[in-house]
Amino acid sequence: MSWISGPLVAFDLETTGTDVETDRIVTAAVVRLDPDGTVAEERTWLLDPGVAIPEQASAIHGISTDRAREHGAPAAAAVEEITRTVADGLRSGTPLVVMNARYDLSLLDRECRRYGVESVSERLGGAPSPVIDPLVIDKHVDKYRKGRRALHALCAHYGVPLDAAHDAKADAVAAALVVRRMAERHLPVGAMSLADLHDLQVRAAAEQSVSLQAYLRRTADPAAVVEPAWPLVPRSG
Repeated sequence: MSWISGPLVAFDLETTGTDVETDRIVTAAVVRLDPDGTVAEERTWLLDPGVAIPEQASAIHGISTDRAREHGAPAAAAVEEITRTVADGLRSGTPLVVMNARYDLSLLDRECRRYGVESVSERLGGAPSPVIDPLVIDKHVDKYRKGRRALHALCAHYGVPLDAAHDAKADAVAAALVVRRMAERHLPVGAMSLADLHDLQVRAAAEQSVSLQAYLRRTADPAAVVEPAWPLVPRSG
């Protein structure tokens, strides 16, 4: 039986910025979708990240510093809950869908280190698996398609509605629906075992990182470094 006929758990973060080493979680969502796309379970969090939320980040996800400080949960307690929920989903054998998994899972890992919380990898005894990343898969199966590959672009390409972009729950649900549609359109993806699909993404993400490095060397940012590891950027130090 193909994995697309089973449940999916989807995970998404909205944050203070794009640096996994220094930025913080502002909102998070973990949702479980039935095979028909219905949301069976959901958990969402609003955090007080403990730092000011830059205006450019607030403009994207709509959460201001004042709102986070007034209504957000203490970051350490929320990071514990988010991490436990993600690990529990993976421990059940249900695939975890994460758009740009390298970013979200790595940032969650760094938040765990920041607050002395046991990470997903530590809870599972190894790297998070099976993970399904629509960004990595789409670049692999349709590598020469022009245009953007942000979540809203993938939703438009695969015919999935996204009415509240940059809301963590809405983005998580949309990513899971995109993955199902992608697997239906690209049948070899849907036919793979979860272990084989996970391994394929590890290889594909590394190849994509090498290609991006070459592109950056030819353009305006020759010093940029793209981490080839997937789905987690290794900790330094």
